[in-house]
Amino acid sequence: MKTFVLRRLIFMILSVIAATLIVFSMSRLQGDPRYLFLASGYTTQEQWDAWGKEFGLDKPLPIQYFIWLGKAMTGDFGKSLKSGYESTEMLRIFAPASLQLGFAAWVFVLITGVPLGVLSAVKRGSLWDLIGRTFAVFGQALPPFWLGIMLILIFAVQLEWLPSGTRGDDGEALTRRISYFVLPAVTLGWLASAGLMRLVRSSMLEVLDSEFVKLARAKGVGNSTLIWKHALKNALIPPLTFSAIIMAGFIAGTVVTETVFAWPGLGWMTVQAIINNDFPVMTTAVMMFTILYVLTVFVVDILYAFIDPRIRYS
Repeated sequence: MKTFVLRRLIFMILSVIAATLIVFSMSRLQGDPRYLFLASGYTTQEQWDAWGKEFGLDKPLPIQYFIWLGKAMTGDFGKSLKSGYESTEMLRIFAPASLQLGFAAWVFVLITGVPLGVLSAVKRGSLWDLIGRTFAVFGQALPPFWLGIMLILIFAVQLEWLPSGTRGDDGEALTRRISYFVLPAVTLGWLASAGLMRLVRSSMLEVLDSEFVKLARAKGVGNSTLIWKHALKNALIPPLTFSAIIMAGFIAGTVVTETVFAWPGLGWMTVQAIINNDFPVMTTAVMMFTILYVLTVFVVDILYAFIDPRIRYS
């Protein structure tokens, strides 16, 4: 187990370094950021040189990267070229919106995907199975940008049941604040919920046909206990991996949903940084996303052994 953990930690460090190296190099392929931010014809040579010295743009690309990496290891990720804010401050500003929306969408995925997948497998060929498969087909077929616009048109414009966008004000009542999350959470989570539902269904069908389930039935184990305690627990490993990766993706932010619902999160921030060639913000965001994903995979790998005792790491 110790060897496994050590290997994964080394892999995490190498993954983060590789991701930032790739993004840093690609940002430089777009050209010198000074051409974008310093107005042509109005910039003196002193201003040009001062920018180059401040951001290390006057040095070769490998030296620029190692300077940035050395500062990043001490917690200094540089300042945004466009706004002038520290990159960590930019994350602090935009991360709460993505965390809140990501968690809301993840809850929607779990409360719809898992029960529908279980019911669809247990009641194979019934109305529940038809409902589950229809839910999955629509979730995987509808483009999120179109789905978000249609939900706003129906529930916000026509019925006036829910707000059309934004995060609301901190001083509003809890029920009112929650209403802001419904439409973007459904838009963001339906596709993932459809995938989770199909994954749970296929895993459950495989487990329900196994010998230990037949033996439990022969011993008189109750149907509810058999399904939710024995069968679902043994079918959880593929859905667990999927749901954890989905959660990490939700937190990292999705540009389409954030744009449709005027929800300024990390996805919107990263895209704006790419458009503006704001490499300090780009590399900081990519480092954070990479750490988030590798940590998620690491935690899921450890949870495998607790869910299924047959799994052991050597």
